[in-house]
Amino acid sequence: MQFDDDARLDTSEVQDVRGSRIPGGRATVGGGIAGLVALLLALFLGVGPDQLGLSSGGDEPAATSSGFAQVQRDCRTGQDANTRDDCRTVAVVNSVQDFWDEEFRRRDGAYTRSPTVFFAQRVGTACGTATSAVGPFYCPGDRKVYLDLGFFGELRSKFGAGGGPFAQAYVVAHEYGHHVQDLMGTLSRSQDGLTGAGSAAVGVELQADCYAGVWARHATTTPDESTGRPLITSLTAADIADGLDAAAAVGDDRIQERFQGRVTPETWTHGSAAQRQQWFDAGYRSGDMARCDTFR
Repeated sequence: MQFDDDARLDTSEVQDVRGSRIPGGRATVGGGIAGLVALLLALFLGVGPDQLGLSSGGDEPAATSSGFAQVQRDCRTGQDANTRDDCRTVAVVNSVQDFWDEEFRRRDGAYTRSPTVFFAQRVGTACGTATSAVGPFYCPGDRKVYLDLGFFGELRSKFGAGGGPFAQAYVVAHEYGHHVQDLMGTLSRSQDGLTGAGSAAVGVELQADCYAGVWARHATTTPDESTGRPLITSLTAADIADGLDAAAAVGDDRIQERFQGRVTPETWTHGSAAQRQQWFDAGYRSGDMARCDTFR
């Protein structure tokens, strides 16, 4: 995965609050192995921490920018994205949003851009307060994606993914898939409280995987505003394989087998490893969001 060295990154789409002090009460997470399993299964749910039962429940103020805004200082060009993880994530955010902006216009719609918030350890959101343990998530209350960059290391060490730059890009694109669902009114379908392989919660997650694949299909042809050329210049078969590997690593069956020693499909909220790979691949092969009907 390579970026155009001469492209100018739009850091306004990322709010870097690493190092900020977040006021308010402490977020609560259940202890012991049961709490760990519940926490791991909450990954990639695509909703705010209060809906996961991980918030202190208070009216926590959203995080504000701090003097540690490394991204705005250090991530300026595509060349920076080719050498730094945080700058790479900025570039992926730019590319994903350039694509969805173009796609919504093509469909006579209007795409509203959503910031990604980089945080460390703990962050306040319109959905409540979350710790890094929640993993990446999208908060519909403020329409922002929240990401602790340390998660990419955990994707390899805890979940057994092979890693690679595009595995990181898949995570980001999946969360923006939830933003697209929010704009289209489908994200709320996951909030009926039901679980299981055929639940709406699983359908929402698999659709976000499919949308990530749709973006990947067009990533090397979507023009960047600063140059008129694609921001991503190269996406190889090995990159796509890394994305499929990451999708499988966070399948419900893989997580359950790894952390509780048994698979219980009736509690699934995200879909199996095979389903997540299938729907990312469906989006990538078709390049058409209309082919992402995971609720049939």
